[in-house]
Amino acid sequence: MFDHVKFGVSDYAASKAFFLRALEPLGVAVVSEGVPNYGVELASKSKASLCLFQTDEKPAHLHLAFKAETRQQVDAFYRAALEAGGRDNGPPGLRPQYHANYYAAFVIGPDGHNIEAVCNEPQA
Repeated sequence: MFDHVKFGVSDYAASKAFFLRALEPLGVAVVSEGVPNYGVELASKSKASLCLFQTDEKPAHLHLAFKAETRQQVDAFYRAALEAGGRDNGPPGLRPQYHANYYAAFVIGPDGHNIEAVCNEPQA
């Protein structure tokens, strides 16, 4: 559905470092970058991308869910996000209230955003 999502962050360097490290297990890397007020575009092999830019405005809180191909990627995302300074908001595990194979982990990122990695596939 989305081509890209772009939002402002209060600390460009910290947010860029956090998202790069947290999303590395999902194959996300820098696609392009300009000055901080233009920002950075991050993407994996999919066509959709996440764009961050420096802003003086207080960013509204977001819930961003990133698709993982495997449950192991969800686990690796969670560990990497915590190591990058994220705060736990729900460890990896099944969330059967959503559906039987909804395996996800949640962290709070630098600007208070709820960042999720989710795999909707059954255990291999």
